[in-house]
Amino acid sequence: MSGGKLRELRRRVQSIKDIQQTTQAMKLVAAAKLRRAQDAIVKMRPFANALNDMLSYISQGVSQDVQLPWTISRPVKNYILIHITSHRGLCGAYNSNLNKRAKQRVEEILKANPELNKENVEIIAIGKKGLQFFQKEGYKTNDSFFDLVEDLSFEQARELSAYLRNKFLNGEADLIDIVYAKFKNPAVQLYEVETFLPIKPVTSEKTSRAIEFIFEPEADKLLGELIPWLLDQHIFRVLLDARASEHGARMTAMDKATENASELLRELRIQMNKARQESITRELAELVSGAAAQEGNN
Repeated sequence: MSGGKLRELRRRVQSIKDIQQTTQAMKLVAAAKLRRAQDAIVKMRPFANALNDMLSYISQGVSQDVQLPWTISRPVKNYILIHITSHRGLCGAYNSNLNKRAKQRVEEILKANPELNKENVEIIAIGKKGLQFFQKEGYKTNDSFFDLVEDLSFEQARELSAYLRNKFLNGEADLIDIVYAKFKNPAVQLYEVETFLPIKPVTSEKTSRAIEFIFEPEADKLLGELIPWLLDQHIFRVLLDARASEHGARMTAMDKATENASELLRELRIQMNKARQESITRELAELVSGAAAQEGNN
């Protein structure tokens, strides 16, 4: 009985060691990918902030009666949600939290806009986990940009931005939101909802006082050229954030799984030692009793 128990414990120990090796390898791979993704988003953010500040200054020179097409708000009859998740799991609650936040946002929009119905909601799913989730929920999904985060480049981000701008300008979308995970550090991701279009008037604390500029060309024409560029970099920044967040979540999850495997191994080794001691004690007792019986016969 004891020998069978020891064999079972040894099999369990070997199985957990194999799992631990796998989780450790996945952690190292995720850490290497995270370093590159983190460097990219850290370098991108100062540029994005500087561009927003520049647009803040320029927007002060636009006359109040000028309305740019990307800033016009209208009743929401068609809604697009860009939902960014991962293709693979093993990253903790990363995908489930994103799916929950995206579903919550869609329900909020449907409730706040009586003219909008479920058939006029389009989910642009970037990542398999989000696509599968909303397909099960019965929403119309668009997988044209399904692999965008996996093979990310600025040109691909521009294609998505142009697609969304055309949808908005043609009246096929009245509101476009993005749900994604904003990277804070490898252990913390912030699950954000940002409105892509229409854009709100650009403001900044740095531009609270009036400044007079001479524009060439006029400020409204200049903004008309700069805003598409701003939207392109907005999409690119969000995708960089999402990629870094995914790798950070996976690295953290695999690190925790490796620690849990170590704890299980420690507990199993204690059980093995106890079983081995019980086996030795039983064998010694049998030897002593056998020796005593032999002496009694003599």
